[in-house]
Amino acid sequence: MCQRVLTREGFEVEIAVNGRLAQDMIEKRQYDICLIDIRTPKMNGAELYQWLQRKYPRLANQVVFTTGSMMDEKTMTFIEQSGRPLLPKPFTPEELTTVVKEALKQLEK
Repeated sequence: MCQRVLTREGFEVEIAVNGRLAQDMIEKRQYDICLIDIRTPKMNGAELYQWLQRKYPRLANQVVFTTGSMMDEKTMTFIEQSGRPLLPKPFTPEELTTVVKEALKQLEK
């Protein structure tokens, strides 16, 4: 759904089905933002974000987290401390587009 909505809005979108694949993609190509699900296989969203902070701090500042599950206190604290936006599932196409556009505006500053 994210790819369909964002492509229709004119964005180039690539999808990684897990955190390790996302790492490989980031190593090979430059991205403007990352929409990261907190619960991904092989490497969760928090682990991917921490890796980004070490290796690609600029991109770490362009992360938007998403999740459809109930978050425990540890996860909520992590997201709050990251200072990154959270887009809870389910979300509308409009909410997705808005959060992506807002994240891209931060690049212009």
